[in-house]
Amino acid sequence: MKQQPPVTVPVNPKPVEVKNAPIPKPVPKKVEPLKEVKVPKISVKTSVPYQPDYKPLEQRENNFKSNEPLVRYSDSDLNEFRELINKKLEAAKKELAYLQGLITRKDEMGGDESENRYMTMEDGSMSMEREQLSQMASRQITYIDHLEKALIRIENKTYGICRVTGKLIDKARLRAVPHATLSLEAKLGLVKPSSEQ
Repeated sequence: MKQQPPVTVPVNPKPVEVKNAPIPKPVPKKVEPLKEVKVPKISVKTSVPYQPDYKPLEQRENNFKSNEPLVRYSDSDLNEFRELINKKLEAAKKELAYLQGLITRKDEMGGDESENRYMTMEDGSMSMEREQLSQMASRQITYIDHLEKALIRIENKTYGICRVTGKLIDKARLRAVPHATLSLEAKLGLVKPSSEQ
């Protein structure tokens, strides 16, 4: 097969300058005359003047009835829930300490990064396991926080009252989920908040 000689393309060394080229002028658009807009006629007879329902404080009726009993759990029930929460809190703190110990051991097993030049498959699974342990520890911290807040509600005697409906949360639900702040109906969205009713 014969080789063909290379093809040379002539290059224009000087750019072409265009002097005094005419600039096209914009063509004006046709302006249509404005159409007349009809404004509806407003009758004074149909409009109602604004009158706010403001009453001075002295003339207002007090809607709050002080003789109504407030709905809450009895002190013996609150003590029962306090014991349950303290047991769960103690177990949750032990679980958190165990998880944090595992994370610390995983960090120590990793060793010095400069010694290990190449990352093996085991290193990847170890970092994934460490991430899972960190997520579990984070959830445990949140759970402990919820339990501690439930203890504060017991001290304030507001424990077991649904924050949406204002009614008592069922005892069975509180035994299963002692940090619950919503009744089952409110949790499932079956009831509207008491302010909307």
